[in-house]
Amino acid sequence: MSFIRIWLHCVWTTKNRIPFLQDDVRTHIIKHIVENAKTKNIFIDSINGHYQHLHALISLGSTQNISDVMQKIKGESSFWINKNNLTKQRFEWQDDFYCVSIGVPQLVGIRKYIQNQEGHHAIVKWEDELDELIRENQMEIMRG
Repeated sequence: MSFIRIWLHCVWTTKNRIPFLQDDVRTHIIKHIVENAKTKNIFIDSINGHYQHLHALISLGSTQNISDVMQKIKGESSFWINKNNLTKQRFEWQDDFYCVSIGVPQLVGIRKYIQNQEGHHAIVKWEDELDELIRENQMEIMRG
């Protein structure tokens, strides 16, 4: 029997960073994403966000890869959001996303960070947060 635990901190944004994810809508979408992920055997440990983006702590299974998991989460949720008319205009997620592996010692801190997005963004703008995530994880080279 194989034992696998791969933790990922994933972040994705609305298309053109339109602030579609206001409080009530965001809560509704997050609930749906978690419920739908379970049906696809995607384990979401924590998920939260702010007006134009979501953070999730995800554990990959032995047959899953990052691109497929993100496509299943983003693709199905955008379809569901539009089908249920949760936004006044057509909803889309940005094509790209941020994802970094997380070690077990970091889990508690990442969970707190994800759950405190409202407080965090009262102080830090999304653009500054993204720049810091990229710096912390030495992804500058990948930006091009």
